[in-house]
Amino acid sequence: MSRPATVVDVAAAAGVSRQTVSNTLNSPERVRPATLQRVQAAIESLGYRPNGAARRLRTRQSSTIGMRLEPVQGISGSVLDRFLHALVESADKRQLRVLLFTANDDHDELAQMENLIEGSDVDGFVLTSTGYGDPRPKWLEDRGIAFVTFGRPWQLENLAEATHPWVDVDGRSGTHAATEQLLTLGHRRIGFLGWPDHSGQGDERRQGWLDAMTAAGIPAEVDLRCEDDVSLAAETVTTAEAGGPPIDALVCASDTLALGARLRLASTVPIIGYDDTPVAAAIGISSVAQPLVEAAAAVVELLSASRVDAAHAGISKLLKPHVVWR
Repeated sequence: MSRPATVVDVAAAAGVSRQTVSNTLNSPERVRPATLQRVQAAIESLGYRPNGAARRLRTRQSSTIGMRLEPVQGISGSVLDRFLHALVESADKRQLRVLLFTANDDHDELAQMENLIEGSDVDGFVLTSTGYGDPRPKWLEDRGIAFVTFGRPWQLENLAEATHPWVDVDGRSGTHAATEQLLTLGHRRIGFLGWPDHSGQGDERRQGWLDAMTAAGIPAEVDLRCEDDVSLAAETVTTAEAGGPPIDALVCASDTLALGARLRLASTVPIIGYDDTPVAAAIGISSVAQPLVEAAAAVVELLSASRVDAAHAGISKLLKPHVVWR
């Protein structure tokens, strides 16, 4: 058609009311799946684009998600890039936008979020890099702002007590599966190279290795720790090798640590990293891959639901990773 498509055009093409079209755009969870599919097909066929300015005035919502863009740190920084790309794609499917902002530290991040809230620039937030004592969830809860964390509330022993929606990847199951496979291949002195205690994700990944070793009745003797740095990982492995029997295989909390270990261990020693980064793929290191596309879609789904219904506050999703063998 020569003029831009309107809500009336979409409603006529889909055989529904204008309100149903509006619900499809703003509250898709309220629309029956078959109707939702029909309206979405009409929107795509007609090339309809909602009037964002009009909708913001009408609903007092910006249809925008805020997320802090953190500095890329080490090899595993590519994980956040892939998650962000998937997040933007998932948000776009729900007629949402993603607004990125930077902050120098946690305190500055709270200040930036407050500015965005006061300016009505965002309807909610996606929080990444969660950890013990994270002040952001309570800060947002106290202000009644919708948000979802990519990462569980680490301070809770019982995750069923969570008061906000979260999505996470079960790192424990990932390293458990990796260790089990190494045991199946006949390796016994399987070590773990992780981060210092109380790192949240690192603790879970270590526990998966420990569970598998314990279940097999094999002492978990090679339990190594260092910061997420290639040089430190190489140094830590060198020290361990000098002070004890050779390591049969090694499971690592990240591809950064795996790369450092690879520089010191013989090529015949299997090493499994975590995050399946391009670097791991390039040099042939096996790695645990996170389902980032699925995680991003779940984050957007939960955030969309919590924006319209506070009853979704405690909903969570724990996704399973898989090992990519090389």
